[in-house]
Amino acid sequence: MALGLEGKSVLVTGAGPGLGQELVRAFLAEGAHVTTCCRRQAFLSELEKELQTEIDRLHTRVCDVTDIDQCRSLVSSAIERFGRLDVVVNSAYDPGPTSPFEAVDLSLWIQPFAVNVMGAMNVIQAAIPALKSSGLSFVVNVNSMVIRKPLPMQSAYVASKGALAAATKSLAMELGVHGIRVNSVSMGWMWGESVERTLDMIAASRGTDVSTVRKQIEAGIPTGQIPDDADCARAVVFLGSEYAKSITGAMLDVNGGEFMP
Repeated sequence: MALGLEGKSVLVTGAGPGLGQELVRAFLAEGAHVTTCCRRQAFLSELEKELQTEIDRLHTRVCDVTDIDQCRSLVSSAIERFGRLDVVVNSAYDPGPTSPFEAVDLSLWIQPFAVNVMGAMNVIQAAIPALKSSGLSFVVNVNSMVIRKPLPMQSAYVASKGALAAATKSLAMELGVHGIRVNSVSMGWMWGESVERTLDMIAASRGTDVSTVRKQIEAGIPTGQIPDDADCARAVVFLGSEYAKSITGAMLDVNGGEFMP
């Protein structure tokens, strides 16, 4: 517990399997109180069961971040439970359609923008009064390497994450005077449940196996391995800690060196 997070109140959105749940575990490991949410109660119930020994410092809520009223209620419940709010991490995301842009139904772009951009803005706006009261507080928006190294047939996701990156810088400029630091992390491949499913699909389309696909990806990463969700979560914890008090408007690349800006 060296990062100054003991007793702090942290809100993490998107606590489905993968990074969101690893973020909850990582902040709890640093002694923080954590409020987390997702749209499915089943995921939250599983997390509560796993973290039963930490249940006094864990608060879960079902929340759709595209609904501003639900976001306000989420923030209010975090403050009611733990008395304050010091850190907000926006991890909820929607991948959007995966298809050639020429053929995509553009109405399908609405949902990834609603979640990845407006969802994050809903949570931040609802949290601002509490974050101001904290004196020194942090917002971390989870972004993706795709805005620097786009993948084919992910235009909606790339565009929405690009908008989130721009909003992060704008909010950093505006909210710094209130003691609120706003940063983002650009995640590359993260070994976990969602990436395993993706590699399964890639392997099937190529007529090969997951191990071969993984080795091909890792060959392009200087560290020689796909970072796992837990390692990536710790980078977010750093940006939500007092160790990052002189950092705002920044994007931290967490990808094993696969992309170097």
